[in-house]
Amino acid sequence: MNKTLLAIIPLTLALATASGPTRAEEPAASLTTPGAETTPATLLQRQDVQQFLKEMVKKHAFKMDELQPLFEQVMLRPDIIEAITRPAEAKPWYEYRKIFMTEKRIAGGVEFWDQHQDLLAKAELEYGVPAEIIVAIIGVETQYGRQRGKYRVMDALATLAFDFPPRSPFFRKELEEFLLMAREEQVDPLALLGSYAGAMGQPQFMPSSFRSYAVDFDQDGKRDLWDTPADVIGSVAHYMKTHGWEKGQPIVVAASHDAPPAAELIAKGLKPHVTIKHLATLGIKPQDELPASTRAALIELQLAEGSEYWLGLNNFYVITRYNRSPLYAMAAIQLGAEVKTRRLSKITPAP
Repeated sequence: MNKTLLAIIPLTLALATASGPTRAEEPAASLTTPGAETTPATLLQRQDVQQFLKEMVKKHAFKMDELQPLFEQVMLRPDIIEAITRPAEAKPWYEYRKIFMTEKRIAGGVEFWDQHQDLLAKAELEYGVPAEIIVAIIGVETQYGRQRGKYRVMDALATLAFDFPPRSPFFRKELEEFLLMAREEQVDPLALLGSYAGAMGQPQFMPSSFRSYAVDFDQDGKRDLWDTPADVIGSVAHYMKTHGWEKGQPIVVAASHDAPPAAELIAKGLKPHVTIKHLATLGIKPQDELPASTRAALIELQLAEGSEYWLGLNNFYVITRYNRSPLYAMAAIQLGAEVKTRRLSKITPAP
């Protein structure tokens, strides 16, 4: 296989009357606080919750007599705290890869592509993002919509906003975005299910991403990332394009090296920062030709024995804007490549 893989994270009318969809500020010595088992009856007695509700009223003109009945139905779930502290990305590459490079996910990608080939072609034409990348992102996130999450998004976001101090500010902001999204999209915030982190729909957009990047690709007046394939496909492509996807450009290239690369070079992060020319002076070379001025980031992937090294280019970095793990990006790239190969072999007659 060519070592260069080419262009191959619904909500309410008014909170009290919404219909269903057709996606730390307090110091603590541990990851969770005593409030982690708070019941609906006592949740509204918490000062941090009341402060949040007052902010929503002041900043966004919500009504307190609508917010309080909503939060009376929210459950703070300790199992969500447990789940977020052991993400799959904590695994080494050789174990992580096995989660996604399965026959079920590859065959499912071919089926999804066959079912929506016109929409994928339209999205690729409009946004410049290859169909295989769009398909792979949806495949990695939810197995093409089959596994969208079992948690109420309100419960997940409230739990992490109020009982997960390490990332409380982030999730308080996402809870704010979720309530705004619910009002804008005219859906019941208690009806939506998602991941333990509050990601929603087939592409698993966080509420802030939904509000910023979801598109009404079929132009029916709604942005539906749960059950409308056009909106799902268009929104993934729009997200990638908005974050800097470069049409027709390579994503990642395998690297050869004279000696194990310096750890500090890898630690500089995922954004391309060093030229191919400079890497050559360090004994690191792409296994496929790239212009000397091309910038890359050095990626190390742990194998069962040793490591393999790749040069992440701009489009690789764009995928990590969807999920910041290089393992995630590489899994999506390799899944997309395999789905594309399988599909081409199926539709191309043998010589």
